[in-house]
Amino acid sequence: MTGYKKSLSEWQCLSEVKMGRGSPIPPMLRRNIVEQYQKGVSQRKIAKSLKLSSSTVHNIIQRFRESGTISVRKGQGRKTILDAHDLRALRRHCITYRNATVMEITIWAQEYFQKTLSVNTIHRAIRRCQLKLYRSKKKPYLNMIQKRRRFLWAKAHLKWTVAKWKTVLWSDESKFEFLFGKLGRHVIRTKEDKDNPSCYQCSVQKPASLMVWGCMSVCGMGSLHIWKGTINAERYIQVLEQHMLPSRRLFQGRPCIFQHDNARTHTASITTSGLRRRRIRVLKWPACSPDLSPIENKEEDTTKKT
Repeated sequence: MTGYKKSLSEWQCLSEVKMGRGSPIPPMLRRNIVEQYQKGVSQRKIAKSLKLSSSTVHNIIQRFRESGTISVRKGQGRKTILDAHDLRALRRHCITYRNATVMEITIWAQEYFQKTLSVNTIHRAIRRCQLKLYRSKKKPYLNMIQKRRRFLWAKAHLKWTVAKWKTVLWSDESKFEFLFGKLGRHVIRTKEDKDNPSCYQCSVQKPASLMVWGCMSVCGMGSLHIWKGTINAERYIQVLEQHMLPSRRLFQGRPCIFQHDNARTHTASITTSGLRRRRIRVLKWPACSPDLSPIENKEEDTTKKT
C-alpha cells in the first residue's frame, strides 16, 4: 500500500506540470483514475485532485467501461505530415544530393510533395530517415594517372618490413589557421557512410602564408621550424641544413631515409642536387598522397586541437 501512495503522489506532482495539447495521459495516471472511480470517487473530484479536465477523466472512464482497458487506441494523435512513402523519397534525394543544405532540401520538398513544410520539419524528417548532418571529410583530388602511381608505389613497397619503415625520417610542412567555428562543408549521410567517396570534400593545395616544417621518426620527434614569408627552394635548403641534418642524430649513426612530398620546393633542381651532394637517400613519393605519411596524421590531430 505504501508503494501505491508513493506512485499516486508522484503522479499528482506530474499532473501539476501543464502538458501540451494532444499529449497522451501516462498509463499509471490512467490507472489511478480508474482505481479512484472504482472506489466511488466522483469524476469531478478525480479531475480536481489530479488537475485534469473533466472531459479527459470522463473519456478515460468511458473507455474503461466499454472495452475494459485503459490503453490509448492506435491511430490516435496528430498524423505526421510526411508518411513512409514521402520519407523514402526524401532519403533518396538526400543521398543523391549529399552536399545540399537543409534550406535547399526544404525548398525541394515543398515543390515535390506540394505541402507546406518548415526547415525544422525537414530536419526532423532527415533524422527519421537515419541520416545526419556531418562535416565532410577531406581528401586530395586524384586523377587516373595519380591513382596508378599510388598503386605502383604501394606495390613496390609491399615487402618492406617494419624494421625498414623504422629507418624513415618523415617530414612535412603544415599550415595552421586559428579560426573560430566549424570549418568545411557539411554532408548528409548515415554513420556507416563516413568512408563513402561521395561524402568526401576534395581539397586542393593553397598558397601558404605561415607554415611550420617538422620531422619525426620512430626514434622520436625531430626539429621544428616556423616559416615566415614565401617558401622557395633556397630557403628550403637552409631549413634542411639547420633542422633536418641535426634531426638525423635520432638514428644514432644508423642509415636513414629522408621523406618529403612532391611540392615544387622539394622537387626543384637545387633541392635534389643539394640532397644528392650530401648523400641523403630520399624516399620516392607519389603525388597527392598525404594519407600515406604518418606525420600527416599527427598534424591533423594537432590541427584539431588548435
